[in-house]
Amino acid sequence: MKIATFNANSVRKRLPIVLAWLEQHKPDVLCLQETKVQDSEFPLLALTPSGYHITFRGMKSYNGVATLSRHKPEAVFYGFDDGEEPDDSRLLRVIIGGIPIINTYVPQGFEIDSPKYAYKLAWYKRLRTYFEKHLSPQTPAIWCGDMNVAPRPMDVHGPEKHLNHVCYHEAARKAYEQTAAWGFEDVFVKLYPTRQQFTFWDYRAPSSLAANKGWRIDHMMATAPLAEKCVKADVDVEPRRAKDPSDHTFLWAEFSI
Repeated sequence: MKIATFNANSVRKRLPIVLAWLEQHKPDVLCLQETKVQDSEFPLLALTPSGYHITFRGMKSYNGVATLSRHKPEAVFYGFDDGEEPDDSRLLRVIIGGIPIINTYVPQGFEIDSPKYAYKLAWYKRLRTYFEKHLSPQTPAIWCGDMNVAPRPMDVHGPEKHLNHVCYHEAARKAYEQTAAWGFEDVFVKLYPTRQQFTFWDYRAPSSLAANKGWRIDHMMATAPLAEKCVKADVDVEPRRAKDPSDHTFLWAEFSI
């Protein structure tokens, strides 16, 4: 089973990249984030010829998640169900072959002294409670997407310069770690614990890709029963070099199931 994740930064703008990647790599599941399109304008007709079943929830101009799968999901769940704001354009859970796949676009946070950052930290706490309610660490499950956290110093260029960045600040890393500690393991790190590999290179620094000044903020997580069956994982940098690219690129993993 091959599962991939990609922050498209507008699915309509990246359609050629998404379609080409599906055709070349043929994942069983592709999770997209930051689709930036309300449901009524989602490019369903353009994606349907790919042969994938498409589940999506979005908002105009920002946020949005979509999951493309070779097999029709047995069940689909949008957003949180904790009685608070559902934030259903950031959280999508599908069940495929009996395996829950949670696709998340975690809030970025803006600045550490802003309400948006406090919301990000609270979002991670809500997500851990969501896992506790709907999943079990003893059964297979996948959690992937743009987590907007670089967990380790090696996951960001010049970490000493980014201590107050909302994607590397101590509180954000702790929130991410506490959520993952529920029972998820980073399969890329499991396979390649000492390999530095970024998934995001900022548009605002035009030379960031060439200089490899990036961030590893997109992650593929699995519970123990699946993590031990992960046989491959990698980041495909080529789509970041494509015409009109996203600032992120594809992360994928294969599981021997």
